[in-house]
Amino acid sequence: MKVASSEKLGTDPILPLLLKLSLPGIVSMGIQALYNVVDSFFVAQVNEEAIAGLSVAFPMQIFLIALSVGTGVGTSSLISRMLGGGDRNGAISVTEHVLFISLVYSAVVFFIGFFLPKSFIYLFSDDPLIAEYAFQYGRIILMGSLPLFFGFLISDALRGQGNTLIPMVGMITGAIINIILDPILIYGLGPIPRLEVQGAAIATVISKTVTFLIVLYELLKGDNEVKPKFKNGLKHFKVNKDIIKNIYKVGLPAAVMQMLASIMISGLNIIVGNLNDLALSATGIYFRIQSFVFMPVFGLNQGYIPLVGYNFSNGNVDRVKKVIGYGALIGGLFTGLGFILFQTIPSIIASPFVASEELMDIVVTAFKRISIGFPVIGPAIIGATTFQAIGKGVPSLTLSFFRQIILLLPIAYFLSLTGNLSLVWFAFPISEFISFVFLILWLYTTLKKELAFAKFQRG
Repeated sequence: MKVASSEKLGTDPILPLLLKLSLPGIVSMGIQALYNVVDSFFVAQVNEEAIAGLSVAFPMQIFLIALSVGTGVGTSSLISRMLGGGDRNGAISVTEHVLFISLVYSAVVFFIGFFLPKSFIYLFSDDPLIAEYAFQYGRIILMGSLPLFFGFLISDALRGQGNTLIPMVGMITGAIINIILDPILIYGLGPIPRLEVQGAAIATVISKTVTFLIVLYELLKGDNEVKPKFKNGLKHFKVNKDIIKNIYKVGLPAAVMQMLASIMISGLNIIVGNLNDLALSATGIYFRIQSFVFMPVFGLNQGYIPLVGYNFSNGNVDRVKKVIGYGALIGGLFTGLGFILFQTIPSIIASPFVASEELMDIVVTAFKRISIGFPVIGPAIIGATTFQAIGKGVPSLTLSFFRQIILLLPIAYFLSLTGNLSLVWFAFPISEFISFVFLILWLYTTLKKELAFAKFQRG
């Protein structure tokens, strides 16, 4: 399929272009959020221990996504900046390197999953059934990580040149297949045995494989600007340290940011689990459903990063400022709508996943109090992404560490000392509002300096 030339990133009207580039990502991320919720719904019907097991295993999944998203952000940012600077061969070489990186990641994580000690799971839950469910799910997800890594990184290589359509098709197709397979594998159908949480994990691996095959076909057979050449053949491929360095200059901080989320959720599970075992189910339900609010903003990022990166490298300061303004506005609209829904109909949102009145009370309280911070989260995500788009990953990492580790976990812990679980949820909005102030100040000073330099270079 023929895609638009990357040159349009610097010439087409900004708002229509941003929406055009982002819409496939927003739709695909929305479908991904739907998959997360449907996946949780089917597992929740097994029993409350099963959904709690997924909550305990969720940080492992976030760890894999962290490696993928971090490397992918670095890839997309670097490719868009290289194309903006006219270096197409360099962009192709970046694609070749991320294929190599995907293979390395897959091999390492497979062995981690193969030798995963069950005792590790007991660090987060001493309930034998919950720990068993978490172990069964986590091990399959880790060992089946190859299609996840390849699918994510190839998609981001394509997005770096402005091709967001095919990654959307791949993700939507995979998510639909996952939704179809979930009830079949979880509950069993005909000759297929009842696999419960293992079935959910297998369905996920199969769906990621489908996504991977779709984007791989586009990369190798499609008409695009980043098709790998491997001039000397795969056997003679040589790693370019500068390319790896430039990918991870942005990608490593982005990956660590995602891993901080894994640490945060693990820590929060320990804190709330000490107060009430049902709170583990509540956090699992919340983190799955919140994706409906945040995933569209991450989809927006898929069009936002190449648009900012290209125009920044091209020295087009006015376009960069306008893209940032539109991005913050749209991101705020997404999370603002989430705030309204979580405040007004929390019980309706949670009802498909909650069987008992006691758990519903915990979930409703958590939804209402956590969502107080939603209005600033959309602009905050766009602000952090802006650092990444211009090739500066450290500020985003620092702010994420500050918000999740320095603020949220200690605040949640001290609130838990009251013995009142409902107070713990206030740690989320408190940390969000404080970190948002620091983000605005840091982003303003950085952009003032960097955009002035970009304008000077342009002459």
